[in-house]
Amino acid sequence: MKTIYHVAVCFLLIFYGCKSETKKAEKEPEKSIPELVANAHGYPNWKSVKQITFTFNVERDTVHYERSWVWKPKANEVMLISAEDTLTYNRKSMDSIAFKANAGFINDKYWLLAPFNLIWDSGNYTFEHSTGQKAPISGETMQKLTIVYANDGGYTPGDAYDFYFKDDFILREWVYRKSNQAEPSMTTTWEDYKDIDGLLLAQDHRKANEDFSLHFTNLSILKD
Repeated sequence: MKTIYHVAVCFLLIFYGCKSETKKAEKEPEKSIPELVANAHGYPNWKSVKQITFTFNVERDTVHYERSWVWKPKANEVMLISAEDTLTYNRKSMDSIAFKANAGFINDKYWLLAPFNLIWDSGNYTFEHSTGQKAPISGETMQKLTIVYANDGGYTPGDAYDFYFKDDFILREWVYRKSNQAEPSMTTTWEDYKDIDGLLLAQDHRKANEDFSLHFTNLSILKD
């Protein structure tokens, strides 16, 4: 009986050992290109962000424009600070004034956090990925990710974006195409990256052959 019992125990150990090895051998699902781009910019660290503050600046020739934002993503609370006014609102309950301000917030936040929007907006756009593409400003060979938003919902339905990046998945240039038209509506660089608590954020966007800069200042983050 002892021998039979011993053999049975060995068999069970081998059986469960094989199951364990099988589980270890199972590969994690491959990440999509949008996920790889988001993660390269630190998206896994976003979950602990309690508050993010930034000033959106536009310099065109001799004209300067700016507005500042304080966003508490977990509370869904936004504060707009501009030359005209200061407004605080909750994105879950917006009146007409807040709705208008929120359009500016969506625009400015997208310029700062577009790689993360690839995760937040998943399901609201279709995408295509290709390699060996010529970047529109530098002319360098890069990978290209094109996303096209659905035609309903949001502030700019049907718009398209072409993201250009190298093998590290860090954005270098992009093209915005209103309503998915063939011709670019705006083309800029992604540059002057800064690592803030694990979030890799581009602080400057420039056009080719134009005195134009869309850049961010006063970047700060509070975490839980």
